[in-house]
Amino acid sequence: MEIQEKTADRNLLLAFSGELDHHGARDALRRIELAIDAALPRKLVLDLAGVTFMDSSGIALILRSQQRMQLLEGSLLVCNVPPQARRVLDAAGISRLVTIR
Repeated sequence: MEIQEKTADRNLLLAFSGELDHHGARDALRRIELAIDAALPRKLVLDLAGVTFMDSSGIALILRSQQRMQLLEGSLLVCNVPPQARRVLDAAGISRLVTIR
């Protein structure tokens, strides 16, 4: 799992590529938390365009990110979700909790 990070005007963009499974999600979550702590963003954008596979570990990662942003009184946007990952998110009903575009 690779993560590209961009910060501008208290917005943090994290672009993921690779498999977001149990192994990838554990490291990715640690990197997300470090990036949030460093940037203290008002808005966090998770760009999943490069994700080739996602399982329930990706759901946990998104929900954990949402919780962190709520603590900062910020917002989370998940965007560019590939079809396989979208099916996982839809099955879990994540769009009721998180903004997905």
